[in-house]
Amino acid sequence: MTTTLIESNSIESLLGKEAEDLLTYKAKVSKDLLHLPGPDFVDRIWINSDRNPQVLRNLQLLYSTGRLANTGYLSILPVDQGIEHSAAASFAPNPIYFDPENIVKLAIAAECNAVATTLGVLGIVSRKYAHKIPFILKINHNELLTFPNQFDQVLFADVEQAWNLGAAAIGATIYFGSDQSTRQIQEISKAFKRAHELGMATILWCYLRNNAFKQDKDYHLAADLTGQANHLGVTIEADIIKQKLPECNNGYGAVAKATGKSYGKTDERVYTELTTDHPIDLTRYQVLNCYCGRAGLINSGGATGKNDLAEAVRTAVINKRAGGSGLISGRKTFQRPFEEGVKLFHAIQNVYLSPDVTIA
Repeated sequence: MTTTLIESNSIESLLGKEAEDLLTYKAKVSKDLLHLPGPDFVDRIWINSDRNPQVLRNLQLLYSTGRLANTGYLSILPVDQGIEHSAAASFAPNPIYFDPENIVKLAIAAECNAVATTLGVLGIVSRKYAHKIPFILKINHNELLTFPNQFDQVLFADVEQAWNLGAAAIGATIYFGSDQSTRQIQEISKAFKRAHELGMATILWCYLRNNAFKQDKDYHLAADLTGQANHLGVTIEADIIKQKLPECNNGYGAVAKATGKSYGKTDERVYTELTTDHPIDLTRYQVLNCYCGRAGLINSGGATGKNDLAEAVRTAVINKRAGGSGLISGRKTFQRPFEEGVKLFHAIQNVYLSPDVTIA
């Protein structure tokens, strides 16, 4: 009881002036529409799906590992930034992570459910660690060495390589809205099909990428556009969706107004009946587009900054109260001393373990 109280007070103090609002807000869309995380999540949600017994076993492995084991929530360390943002930009703040083994060591020390990283990282340590923490092999990346820089997710690994090194799941990114999105959808749909055949779970980074989405606000973070990206992701049978926390809404309208052209299709009720400008409502709309939570929504922690601990806890509170399934936290955790990274993970996990942070 004392431990829970301490954790709750710590969460409130980190939320600061937003604490009462974020911890007591009642969402516009009822939680009764959602399939919420819980200890029986795999049995309740996936047992009647087309996923074979090996996929079910690996999904259960993900949900049964680490400090959040058997809660229905996930805490994952992702480290693909050495390619996505360059090794220099990613690891210069803490050079120990140029050594791939330290990436896996951080995930284990932080009691994460899994570590998500590249073929090279997992391949060079797989025999030592594949049985100690679930591996998620990220099979495609965008690299920044080509000049001029381009933004296109291309395959760096195949599904068989993930299976051979003992991965429990594969991960991939699609840049929805980009010129290359059609090809990426086709490639990753095929990869997810093969992963399921081999018994691995699938996780999709459902990111938006188009200069037209940057107007008066950055509509790459719009609830309506990211929600549709999530819906496309679960359509190609992503078992878990990774998405950025929404910060605005009505990206469809903003793009149409800025370009003077019709863009996509939406419904006014999205903005009047299904969402408000509250971050919990915006995130709940993302959950709705993950088949009402049947596919778990994990939000990302974002880039490192001055108030990483408070920002990470805030994101976790919003995700949990919206009906999401966890947090995936990279740069905020590994671009700092090892022990501080562990503490940040534990602070995030405390949110999902706290009975005082309820579903809105």
